[in-house]
Amino acid sequence: MSAAVYLITGIQAAGKSTVAQALAERLPRSAHVRGDVFRRFVVGGRAEMSGDPSAEAVEQLRLRHRLAARTADEYAEAGFTAVLQDVVLGEFLPFTIGSIRTRPLYVVVLAPRPSAVAAREAARDKSAYGTFTVEALDSALREGTPRLGLWLDTTDLSVAETVDRILEQARPWSS
Repeated sequence: MSAAVYLITGIQAAGKSTVAQALAERLPRSAHVRGDVFRRFVVGGRAEMSGDPSAEAVEQLRLRHRLAARTADEYAEAGFTAVLQDVVLGEFLPFTIGSIRTRPLYVVVLAPRPSAVAAREAARDKSAYGTFTVEALDSALREGTPRLGLWLDTTDLSVAETVDRILEQARPWSS
């Protein structure tokens, strides 16, 4: 398999990190790029996203997505398949797709039912939901995010089954 980029998105606790890691482990030469790490790099002056984000928070989110896209491209240029995962919703999905130069690019949206996400969130050691709720982010995903790429309801799928579906059903992005 030649170098490519997989963009894995969905709301918090949708299984992005776990699925991205499992997908990367199935590929012969791969890198798992965790988009949230770029947010954590900002130490002074970080503006957090909220339901009503400031202009600075939006700009920092765009920066985060650009940096993640460039990192994925650099791995692909070096011959790795990059599996980039992050929360990329609404207008940020076409923005991030447009920021990734590598082709083929596969876009995968994990969209389990909100009840499954809430159960996963309750079972985690960490809390991903501060000012947001599962229902609000799920609404932003389903109602405010363009239907680009492969959308998977992973509610009843294991991680291995989800990776199988991605490898079988994802098609290269074409703009």
